[in-house]
Amino acid sequence: MQDLGGRIGVVTGASAGIGEAAARELISRGAKLVINARRAERLAALKYELESSHGEGCCTVAAGDCADESVINAMLDQAESAFGKPADLVVVNAGRGLAGSLLTSDTGEWDEMFRTNLVGAAKLMRAAGERMTGDVTPETWTDRAHDIIVLGSVVGRHVSPFSSMYGSTKFAVHSLAEALRREIGPKGVRVTLIEPAVVLSEFQAVAGYTDELVASFGEKFGPVLVPADIARAIGFVASQPPNVHVSDVVLRGTRQDYP
Repeated sequence: MQDLGGRIGVVTGASAGIGEAAARELISRGAKLVINARRAERLAALKYELESSHGEGCCTVAAGDCADESVINAMLDQAESAFGKPADLVVVNAGRGLAGSLLTSDTGEWDEMFRTNLVGAAKLMRAAGERMTGDVTPETWTDRAHDIIVLGSVVGRHVSPFSSMYGSTKFAVHSLAEALRREIGPKGVRVTLIEPAVVLSEFQAVAGYTDELVASFGEKFGPVLVPADIARAIGFVASQPPNVHVSDVVLRGTRQDYP
């Protein structure tokens, strides 16, 4: 479905999981993308695959740490230089989990998680918001949609003592997304929060979840969500007419009752 033709996007954390699935979904709908992650080789392989399926020039790679302001500015600059106009679709996806509660999680991982999940997300939201509000006027905002789509989590909506440190970063991101929506929505820029429940991906291994815990998700809630489920929601949000704003989306596997 080619309903995003002419849209220029940036997707962070695109080397795996939700970010990779979002890149596939948006390009399949006609968008052109800058894909970002730290793993340059994974991005190069994804770019080759996407261009083989959708044509050369459908995406470009901006590898690096998405919490680094120079990387953030470089990938936004690259969107305009590669595709001829500023990005109007930014997916703030890069992040990581952390197993355990306030009492049991690894304190050595706290700083990096907050840097990536909260500070890096805030920096990208700010940079994208500044550029997009400069790209629209009261007369032109209905001509082309502008979206900042932020990945949150259901544990940023409901307190879970078993992932409380990770959840706290998502509570903070949810607050920032809503504040940014109220600030720049009236200027014609949509800010959407996507809140998934359990999504089976590399996330669990990076977060330090045990095999037994991951298996229990399937037993309790299965079948659980997969990255493509979230990517479809992102595509739906971005494909709305400029005057329609889907501001908050919660997705759970049908059998997942909590959180």
